[in-house]
Amino acid sequence: MADLTAAEAPARPTAATRILRVAGPLVELENAGGVAMNDLVLLGAERVPAEVVEITTSRVTVQAYEYTGGLAPGRHAFPLGAPVCARLSPGLLGGVFDGLLRPLTDFGDRLAPGTGTDAPPARRWAFDAAVAKGQEVSEGTVIGEAGNPDGPRTRILVPPGCAGEVTYVADSAEHPEDTALAVVGGTEIRSVTEWPVRRPRPVRERVPARTLLTTGQRVIDLLFPVARGSTVAVPGGFGTGKTLLLQQIAKWCDADVIVYIGCGERGNEMADVITEFAELTDPRTGGRLADRTVIIANTSNMPMMARETSIHTGATVAEYFRDMGHDVVVIADSTSRWAEALREFASRTGELPAEEGYPAGLASALAAFYERAGAVTTLGAGPGSVTVFGAVSPPGGDLAEPVTAHTERCVRGRWTLDRDLAYARHYPAVSWSHSFSRDTDVLSTGPDGRETAGRRAAVAELLTAADRLADLVELVGVGALPAPERVSVLAGRLIREGLLQQSALSPNDTHCTPAKTAALADAVLAVIERCRSLVASGTPPDVVEQADFTALLRAREEAGPGDAATVRAARDTTLAVLGELR
Repeated sequence: MADLTAAEAPARPTAATRILRVAGPLVELENAGGVAMNDLVLLGAERVPAEVVEITTSRVTVQAYEYTGGLAPGRHAFPLGAPVCARLSPGLLGGVFDGLLRPLTDFGDRLAPGTGTDAPPARRWAFDAAVAKGQEVSEGTVIGEAGNPDGPRTRILVPPGCAGEVTYVADSAEHPEDTALAVVGGTEIRSVTEWPVRRPRPVRERVPARTLLTTGQRVIDLLFPVARGSTVAVPGGFGTGKTLLLQQIAKWCDADVIVYIGCGERGNEMADVITEFAELTDPRTGGRLADRTVIIANTSNMPMMARETSIHTGATVAEYFRDMGHDVVVIADSTSRWAEALREFASRTGELPAEEGYPAGLASALAAFYERAGAVTTLGAGPGSVTVFGAVSPPGGDLAEPVTAHTERCVRGRWTLDRDLAYARHYPAVSWSHSFSRDTDVLSTGPDGRETAGRRAAVAELLTAADRLADLVELVGVGALPAPERVSVLAGRLIREGLLQQSALSPNDTHCTPAKTAALADAVLAVIERCRSLVASGTPPDVVEQADFTALLRAREEAGPGDAATVRAARDTTLAVLGELR
């Protein structure tokens, strides 16, 4: 049996070298040759992992992923001769990992320095073969499924660059993950594989993103929809609800797999995410929501280099499941803290700073990350996608700062969170005047798409009219406006309170199906049109404003996530109330 392909081969230590200087996480080694940029090095007896960041004739500079206390000049370091790789296996789904994809649930309360750098004990997975001996297969072909018998299963694929005749297939039974499950063209295929985190996994071709990803959040699905394989930035200042919004999307979007990256987040927020995902029931399968989720928890107290790597690790995990034919959502919270890690790293290596101290390559780094999203035809000739949502935390809410500005250039959507809406307890605080989606045109094809586009245009027009009058209302009061403008102000209030607001704490309203979203939009638009007709026929606007709209405004919380009938009943009740006005 042949060895693994070069891209999948696990790193093995080469000749040792000596540590020359230790300056916090920055460590200098003697250049013993055979070391390349981005290679992984293990430092000292503790085997602290570090990455090569600079090479000169006599020295190699590495950046440690962990605390370097106890390291000293003269100690040995062990170059592995390979870049940082993610260990991809059936154990990912439902797991919690750090930025190097080491499982946080297997080592107690804390990771000691060097934990996980040795080969972990081989786990056993139930395997069900999907190919037969003698069959000709190509790269990306599914050879079987592996995983827990009663839990999520992972498709085992022929790796990139491998094709030929199947000369061996393991029996359908439990096997250790380091055991060959099949041999194709002389290459052994196991249930565990490794892939360099900074190298995108190959695909057959990229295809246009034309399929709607339903997020369960009405303001997004109606006004700023996103396609599977697209990219979205979510900028917002402190306290505007970025993390809560992204957590809601992670819980309720209709993707097959969720990769949640907590990059530089507070520990208590990550603990809440882990706890809630473990307790929630997946509406698609009836099992645990955590069983189709991979959480990468790299909190703010973890080392800078691990924080920087966590984004690439999450993208690699997403591509791993994409290659199986899944639609994957990556949630990066937050890319600003990742950019801050890049800035800190650049300052330590002496790189010339650009805007606000960020490295000159910030735009390229952001673009390289978002480019790993996309709808594709996989090597196995099936469809798959990776959709990326990146939170941005601009200091002081300044949307002109470098991270926000560079991110906007390489994403297809922006959901800007407004501080005034957040402080007015309007959730989600997505600003309809400062957000956009470039996917609306491609998602507006077909009867359903055109119908949704009509609702979107009508709601956006009414919100624009209400916003245009808002400053004037504050100055002279609504009573000084002409009757049609007073109806526009009323329309804005009904849309905000009856349609766009959504309570994350309400069992009925925490997520919303497309059917309920359409019913609420149609109900609000019908009531607004009746108000316009009444005022046009001579009914005083103050009489219309004082009408009882309670049934309409409470429909979003009284109707279940997919209950369009209750919404239509509330619409009819409100129209009946308006019909009694004189």
